[in-house]
Amino acid sequence: MVRRPVAWVVALVLFAEALGIAALNWFLGVVVDRQDMSLAGLDPDVMSTSSKTGGIVFGLYFALCGLVALLTALRDRAPAGLGRVLLVSAAVVHALLGAVTWGLVGPLAFLWMVLVLGLIVLLLMTYDGRPEQPADAAPEGGAGGDGSPVTPPVTPPAAPTAP
Repeated sequence: MVRRPVAWVVALVLFAEALGIAALNWFLGVVVDRQDMSLAGLDPDVMSTSSKTGGIVFGLYFALCGLVALLTALRDRAPAGLGRVLLVSAAVVHALLGAVTWGLVGPLAFLWMVLVLGLIVLLLMTYDGRPEQPADAAPEGGAGGDGSPVTPPVTPPAAPTAP
């Protein structure tokens, strides 16, 4: 089945992105702090601190999304509730970042964002929310795991009631 490997890959990619985003924003905060320059009258210390804080928050967000993908891979069950919302929001973030990166960074960064977007969507689509069946269960009217035909349980007819 392709579900578990996709979930593992998505988890690894999101953890790597979490680390990369946090490190990049921390580096940018250090650069702003060392240059000691103002941008339109803003305090350089505030810009440095906000860049570092934003990097930590965004990195934790991607790490949490990676944790959801990791739990999905370990349990082999669809993410539900908040986990599903986090993965959908991560897909939307990658779509928006992909649209921005084409113009600002270049086509290679755009392709990376689209690749990650595709992986997240593939993860969400392979676990489509249908209830899982046991491995030896058969489709309706088919044969069971031991080759014997599956017959539905017979329910006795209801007794008539007096008016």
